[in-house]
Amino acid sequence: MLQATTPSLALATRPRASSAVPWVLALIVAAAALAFFAKGYILFQATMVLSYAIALVGLNLLTGYNGQISLGHGAFFAIGAYTVGILVDRADVPYWAGVPAAALVCLVVGYVFGRPALKLQGLYLALATFALGVVTPQLLKYKHLEPLTGGVGGIVLMKPEAPFGLPLTADQWFYLYALAVTVVMFWIAHNLIASGTGRAMRAIRDQEIAAESMGVDNSHYKSMTFGVSAAFTGVGGALSALAVQFVSPDSFTMFLSISLLVGVVVGGVGTLWGALFGAIFIMFVPSLAETVTKDAAWGVYGVVLILFMFVMPGGVMTLLSKLRDRFTGKTGADA
Repeated sequence: MLQATTPSLALATRPRASSAVPWVLALIVAAAALAFFAKGYILFQATMVLSYAIALVGLNLLTGYNGQISLGHGAFFAIGAYTVGILVDRADVPYWAGVPAAALVCLVVGYVFGRPALKLQGLYLALATFALGVVTPQLLKYKHLEPLTGGVGGIVLMKPEAPFGLPLTADQWFYLYALAVTVVMFWIAHNLIASGTGRAMRAIRDQEIAAESMGVDNSHYKSMTFGVSAAFTGVGGALSALAVQFVSPDSFTMFLSISLLVGVVVGGVGTLWGALFGAIFIMFVPSLAETVTKDAAWGVYGVVLILFMFVMPGGVMTLLSKLRDRFTGKTGADA
């Protein structure tokens, strides 16, 4: 465990005051109320935003808080989706047990991949993860795995019905279930970031040699961060599979991995709540681009992304932080 040795480091690693708790509770209540005011496709979109948000938290733990670059986290999203798909469809495992199982599988796979990747840094690590993202969809199509994965045809799932006779539709129930999982995952991430482990992760990101000289086991923390990051992303993938009710290899192209990285940057690298804004971006902006023009949708998407980077170079959370400080009269030293 890494302890703060100077007042400035203690301030830098101290979690935000509990004054944010009422706002968080209000946000949770408002999100839960959406289940009773929205229907059908809107609830589906909201559920997908939650699944992407969990995945973005996982990628941000790795990239934003630990400084490891990944261009292949779509692979863990796919592994989580297929884990819950195989367990629910092939083994009749309840969906609520399949989601943590997806987290466990991705944790193990992420750690196993992250351990030998310790020798790689920067662009070389990015290239290795890129290869993982490219290979995974092809492995899911492998003929010897077809009895499990369904090959190109994929796996069809049924959206779970509300239990205990609750007067909720399947869409309402699963949205509320996804919201509960999201709250738990954000709470876990918040506690992890605020702990000694979180301080060690940031120390490695900021100055790896200095962190090791202070007693931080770099190999352990980097490998475990990779595993935990994969577990979060796997949970997001599992929720998305149940929401879409279908998984296939072609759903997890490299564009998914790039989109996840875009979401982290748009929301704010090294921020927890930025995952929500990043998830909204990657969920809605491509669709909005298609409404502008179907022939050049990705061109519109690229222009919007460039504008975001010019207007908010530090992401949405950095902009909101600056606006908050301006309206409250705080300076950078006070914040």
